[in-house]
Amino acid sequence: MRFDKTEIALLGVGVALAISGLLAPGWLIFLLTVALAKGLVVQGVVMQMRAGMVSFGQGLFYCVGGYAVGMGGQFLGVSSAVLLLVLGVAAAAVLAMVLGLLLTRYREIFFAMLSLAFSMILYGVLVKGQALGSTDGFNVHSWGLFSGPASNPTMTIFYLTLACAAVVAFFLHRYTRSGVGVVCEATRENEVRVEYLGLSPRWILYANYVVAAVVSALGGGLTALAAGHVDPEMAYWTTSGEFVFIAILGGTGSVFAPFLAALVFALVRTYAIELVPNGWQMILGITLLVIIVFLPKGLWSLFSRKKEGAHS
Repeated sequence: MRFDKTEIALLGVGVALAISGLLAPGWLIFLLTVALAKGLVVQGVVMQMRAGMVSFGQGLFYCVGGYAVGMGGQFLGVSSAVLLLVLGVAAAAVLAMVLGLLLTRYREIFFAMLSLAFSMILYGVLVKGQALGSTDGFNVHSWGLFSGPASNPTMTIFYLTLACAAVVAFFLHRYTRSGVGVVCEATRENEVRVEYLGLSPRWILYANYVVAAVVSALGGGLTALAAGHVDPEMAYWTTSGEFVFIAILGGTGSVFAPFLAALVFALVRTYAIELVPNGWQMILGITLLVIIVFLPKGLWSLFSRKKEGAHS
């Protein structure tokens, strides 16, 4: 198996982060863990953006992954983090296979609003569910990697999240370069021409939707394990909007972009809340505005420009 520059870079960054985890303070480890987990959710958003579909309801699968982890521990007594994540991914895959049959019939604003509607339906169900803590949610039970409890949960979930992020980024990079990934971008440009090639744009978008849901649910499950708590806000429209925000912030130029943008977003929000507690949303808005004006293709365009300059 031959590896390209991006895949070698993924390995290098992964090793560097793994080493830094031994030296960084606890608060930074937690911030990196959540950023990487949310970066996985944004990967799902970016996958659909590449196919011309903007999802304003990706919080649906983020929440499903998180609640599956919490419910698996609370109601099924599962203490293995790996098994809990598998439960979350499986639940999201089944739900996406059902919803995708409807959603992939629509495009543009109709797809965006329908995806948002389903996410808000889940939010409403969870808010009314007293057994799941209603608006307060509930805590995730103690867990271990394969059997609980973990001796150092913070470091365990950090390395588990880092490993998941690296593996998913590797396969998504291969996916975008594969025939299906290329056809997804072709579908965004002209569905009629894709049909002339003898392919079905709808089923290609359907497969892409399901894969994006699985990746996002994995991010939700990892976030639940890291935070130790789940609540209906995971499915609320502002959460889904945050993922779209991060996707625009990073751009779609590389599998690195969602993780970079998620880390920048986490740092900006953390310090904005600390310095301007009553106006941190304005700081985030200004940040996005500056990125759109000066880097319309996202933060990753800074690196792609350097590559183009080096080649020229």
